[in-house]
Amino acid sequence: MPTPESEAFLAKKPTVPPTFDGVDYNDTPRLKAAQDAIIKEQWVQSMMARLVRQELAKCYNREGVNHLEKCGQLRERYFQALKDSKIKGYLFQQQNYIPGQEDPSGQDQVAAGVTQPEGQIATVSAEVAKERDDGRV
Repeated sequence: MPTPESEAFLAKKPTVPPTFDGVDYNDTPRLKAAQDAIIKEQWVQSMMARLVRQELAKCYNREGVNHLEKCGQLRERYFQALKDSKIKGYLFQQQNYIPGQEDPSGQDQVAAGVTQPEGQIATVSAEVAKERDDGRV
């Protein structure tokens, strides 16, 4: 049976998801809560990578020459954790947030140029090629 969460823990636990989705930038307390939630989530991911790294080191030392066979699962888990372990901050997400758009992985997009339609890219490429052929570029 898990131990109940203490009042001090619940007071520090973020009440908002780690995203700027639905946050009014004029509402300073909610904006700061979203920023704190993003930073805390990044720290949790970083500490998870650290714990997996420590377990991988223990397995490596314990298994010796058989570490490639015995520690493969931890190694793969560590490589996955490394992708999200860097603490990036919140400013880029906050300044480049586009509401309602999601990338294929299900996360909100943070850059406007990511979802350019293929037709626009082909049109721009054709215009540049035409200018290059005409000698204007």
